Amino acid sequence: MKDEIVNRVANSKLVTLDLEDYYPKGNRILFDIKDWLLEGLVLREKDFRTQALDHDWSQYQDAYVALTCSSDAIIPGWAYMLLGIYLEPIAKKVIVGDLEGLETVIYQDIITHLDTSEFEDKPIIIKGCSNKPVPQNAYIMLANKLKPIAKSIMYGEACSSVPLFKRK
Repeated sequence: MKDEIVNRVANSKLVTLDLEDYYPKGNRILFDIKDWLLEGLVLREKDFRTQALDHDWSQYQDAYVALTCSSDAIIPGWAYMLLGIYLEPIAKKVIVGDLEGLETVIYQDIITHLDTSEFEDKPIIIKGCSNKPVPQNAYIMLANKLKPIAKSIMYGEACSSVPLFKRK
C-alpha cells in the first residue's frame, strides 16, 4: 500500500491574508492643476477660482483623486484646499500627491479599520504578488497591525513563504 498524499498546507492553521481582497472599487484619478496655471507656472487666484467654479466636478463621482502639479510652479496650500472642498461631496477620497500616495492613504484607512480578531494567535501569511496596485506601505502597515496578535507572520504563498515574525 502506498502512502497517502496529505496536503499539509490545507490542513494547517495558516491564515492567508490577501490585501488585494480589500482593494476598493472606484476610479483613481490624477488631477494635475498645471493646466489651470498661467503658462503652467503661475497661479492667478481670480482665474483659478473661476476655473474651479466652472469645472464639471461630476466626473469625479465616487472616484479617488490625487491632486498634483506636474510643473515646477509653487502652489499655495489654499489652492489644494479649495479643490478639496469642491471634491469632498463627490469623491470618495482626495489627497495631495501621486497615485501611489493615494493608494497608500486608501489602504491606511482600510487597515486602520480592519477587524483583526480572526487572526489572533494564528500563523498568518500575508500574500504578495497582487494584480492590483497595492502599495508596499500597505504591507508594512498590515504587518505592524498584526504583530501584537499573531502567532507568526510570513510573506508570500503557503508553499514558499518568507518568515518575518514569530512570537516568543
